[in-house]
Amino acid sequence: MTKLYNLEYLKDLRRQLRNSSTNAESVLWQYLKGEQLGMKFRRQTSIGRYIVDFCCKNEKLIIELEGEIHEHPDVAEYDEEREIYLKSLGFKIIFFKNQEVIENPKLVVEKIKKFLENSQLPPTSSVACWLDKSYAH
Repeated sequence: MTKLYNLEYLKDLRRQLRNSSTNAESVLWQYLKGEQLGMKFRRQTSIGRYIVDFCCKNEKLIIELEGEIHEHPDVAEYDEEREIYLKSLGFKIIFFKNQEVIENPKLVVEKIKKFLENSQLPPTSSVACWLDKSYAH
């Protein structure tokens, strides 16, 4: 069986990313760490060759925070490729803009909680929007 999580060759990069978190990542991590939402989240973990901001393996949920760099065409293309790969593995992805996390972290956490509460339900129009980048904008 091929190892999927935290491949050894990405270990130093994962550590570097954890040690140089953005303000938004640091703020959100204060709410996610220690199973405060009732499940374990990891930060800057790798799935295949991609590193994600936050991941709850049990729920197959990824939370990505996006800053201005993600608007650059090359980065946007990479992000799209990564998103397709992660979704092909069954992961659900929620996107938030960094500014949203910084300005109102409690609202972001409430949105995550609501998604987790509804994650056991079949997708509906109200749930499906959480999986789309347009949700965070």
